[in-house]
Amino acid sequence: MLQIKIIAVGKIREKFLIEGIKEYTKRLSAYIRLEIMEIGDEPCPERLSSADEELVKSKEGERILKGIGSQEHVILLDLQGKEFTSPGFSEYIDGLALMGKSSVTFIIGGSLGVSQEVRGRADYRWSFSQLTFPHPLIRLLLLEQIYRAMRISKGEPYHK
Repeated sequence: MLQIKIIAVGKIREKFLIEGIKEYTKRLSAYIRLEIMEIGDEPCPERLSSADEELVKSKEGERILKGIGSQEHVILLDLQGKEFTSPGFSEYIDGLALMGKSSVTFIIGGSLGVSQEVRGRADYRWSFSQLTFPHPLIRLLLLEQIYRAMRISKGEPYHK
């Protein structure tokens, strides 16, 4: 069974998002083993110097990298990444399984992004959209897209 880990910076506080995440976690249990790791975010005032921004990303990056095993295929959610269609994402995940990659880790960085070390560890950079989304909402959207990919992969109906 495919093992998927989501490493996300920050804690979700919104009840509606927590409920949605619980629902998709339950739905996904029939298809994958899922682990969600919340990484603490660094205090981040509104106005930081470039050096302070890099320090925040570096500290968060160290915590992210500690959660990644050497054999894991890492997908970084990144505005500069490539986009997928839903069937294309499903094919990508199926292709990883065919290549023997049974452990996939998705990274959702903090509000400032991720360090160069995290970016360098990524095997793929995926952009959901050119739009900006709140990071807690992206976690729910990611779970929904993984669920959709599993349904597509199994030939099960899922609305388009």
